[in-house]
Amino acid sequence: MADQTQPWAERTVEVPPQSGVGVPPQRDGFRRGVAAVGQPRTPRTDQFPTAEPADWSGGPAPRRPLSWHLAQLRRGGEWSAAGALFAFVCWGIWAISGRGNLTTPLLTFGLSLLTSAGLFALARLLGRLVWERQLGRVRRSARGAHLVTALFLVGVGVAYLQQTEWVMAAWSWVTGH
Repeated sequence: MADQTQPWAERTVEVPPQSGVGVPPQRDGFRRGVAAVGQPRTPRTDQFPTAEPADWSGGPAPRRPLSWHLAQLRRGGEWSAAGALFAFVCWGIWAISGRGNLTTPLLTFGLSLLTSAGLFALARLLGRLVWERQLGRVRRSARGAHLVTALFLVGVGVAYLQQTEWVMAAWSWVTGH
């Protein structure tokens, strides 16, 4: 028995050996008292996939499912949605201020949205050519293309507001020009 004057953390208790109870067999070649130095370990997590363009590896790049591509396009979509909402509100102010037929304003807004979709496609194409093919990187989202599209749509919204007479008069009054 240990000396009772020692602190409890420093006391040791000897347990008599019991039959049938032992150290369970270890996996991975573990041996008690022997360090596994220089032996390769299996990684605990999956490694990042390496992307090799078809030009470098000699074979075609692995095909990914359509759901993966659609999920990639959705990432960053809040930027385009915010730009489209801003452009729509500014277009609404401009269209209502015109006090006329809404056919022409609807056509101009539709063309603006088609132009922004084309700009998004162009930004994705440039990203594929530069980011993936030239730099050999993997694109994980469409945030850059969505940001470019959002900036374009904000510019479209500002252009609609600049064509509205009472908005420009109010802006001149606020800025003092």
